[in-house]
Amino acid sequence: MNKKEFDLEELSQVAFQIITHAGEAKSEAMLAIYSAKEGKFDEAEDKIKLANKSINIASEQHFELIQEEAKGNKVVPSLLLMHAEDQLLSTQTLILMAEEIVQLYKKIK
Repeated sequence: MNKKEFDLEELSQVAFQIITHAGEAKSEAMLAIYSAKEGKFDEAEDKIKLANKSINIASEQHFELIQEEAKGNKVVPSLLLMHAEDQLLSTQTLILMAEEIVQLYKKIK
C-alpha cells in the first residue's frame, strides 16, 4: 500500500467543499425555522430535507478524510480544516434543533 501525505492544496479543496455544503445546509435549516414561524410547514419540511442533503455531502467529504487517515495516509490538520469541521458539527446541531423547532411551531399554530 502506498502511503501519502495530503498536500495543503488537496486539504484546502476538501475543506472548502465541507464549508460550502455545511453553509448551504445551515441556510436551509434557518429558512426552515423562518418558514415554520410563518406557518408554512410543508415549505419548512422541504427546507429540512435540503439541509440534510447538503450536510450529508459535507459529512461524506469529511468521512473520506477520516478513511484516508485510517489507511495510513497522513492528513495534517490546518486552521482551514478545523474551521470546516467546526462548520460541519455546528450545522449538524443546528439541523437537529431546526427539526425540533419546526415541530414546536406546528404544535402552537
